[in-house]
Amino acid sequence: MKRLAIALICTVGAVATQAATFFDNAHVRSVEPRYENVTVPHEQCRAEWVTEPQRVSSGGPNYGGVVVGALAGGVLGNQVGKGTGRAAATALGAVAGALVGDRVAGRDRHEPEPAVQRQVTRCETVNEVQPRLTGYRVAYDYRGQTYTTVMDHDPGRNLQVRVSVDPVVR
Repeated sequence: MKRLAIALICTVGAVATQAATFFDNAHVRSVEPRYENVTVPHEQCRAEWVTEPQRVSSGGPNYGGVVVGALAGGVLGNQVGKGTGRAAATALGAVAGALVGDRVAGRDRHEPEPAVQRQVTRCETVNEVQPRLTGYRVAYDYRGQTYTTVMDHDPGRNLQVRVSVDPVVR
């Protein structure tokens, strides 16, 4: 019990001798904004015109080339084989000759391929460096002394300060 009373008295005495704290106003001397560079990615798109060849069908088969090719293939196929094999070789030669004749005759056609233009959108990610405000370096005067601090806002012409007075124990 005596210990509790002594602890209580010491606590009350310590609080009574504690420093006095109050608020006052200081004059702001200067305010400097502080910035840092931040990289901000964004997508940048542009429209371009591209020229592409248009696929054109060559129309129908070239009948002259088909007929000449089928005749030539049939004659060559008839020279191969005997009996029923000769008939099959003639038919096969005629079909192959017709295909080759159409292709060969198609090479002689010189039709220009028309080109088509169309719009294409191309996008890319671009990193842009932007300055970002991080705070303010504030210089202020209080009772003839100059102090500095960093704040998250501009305090204006005056700055409220907390003043603590502590007795010096020797």
